[in-house]
Amino acid sequence: MLSRREHSQKELFQKLTSKGFETDDISILLEEFIQLNWQSDQRFAESYGRSRLYKGFGPIRIQHELKEKGVETNINDVFEEAPDWQALLCELHVKKYGPQAPNTMKERAKRTRFFQHKGFTHDMIRQLFNQLS
Repeated sequence: MLSRREHSQKELFQKLTSKGFETDDISILLEEFIQLNWQSDQRFAESYGRSRLYKGFGPIRIQHELKEKGVETNINDVFEEAPDWQALLCELHVKKYGPQAPNTMKERAKRTRFFQHKGFTHDMIRQLFNQLS
C-alpha cells in the first residue's frame, strides 16, 4: 500500500482491519513502519496538502480532511512555505468566473457558497470581492 502513495496511520489501520488482520498485529506493524520511517503522518500531511492545494482547496477544507484521515496538525505545519491563500482564491475565481466581480447579490451569494465549500474563510472571500470591485 505504501509503495503507491503515502497513507496516514488511521488509513492503514482501517485498510488492514478490513482485510481481517488482528488489531494487535496491526499496531505492532505500524509501530515498526514508523521506526523504519516507512510511514509518517507528517509526510502524508505534506503530500496530501500539496495535492489538495493544487486542486484549488482552501485551508479550512484541507485541515478538515486531514483530521478525518487521523492527522491532527495545524495547517501551517503542513506546508514548508505557507501558501498565499488569497492569491490562490483569486486564481480560482478567475478560472471559474473570469476577472469580473459578481453584479448581483444572488450571484455574490452563489460564489461565496462555492468558495466556502472549497475551504476558504468568509474574510478571504470578502477581501476577494473587495479587490474585484
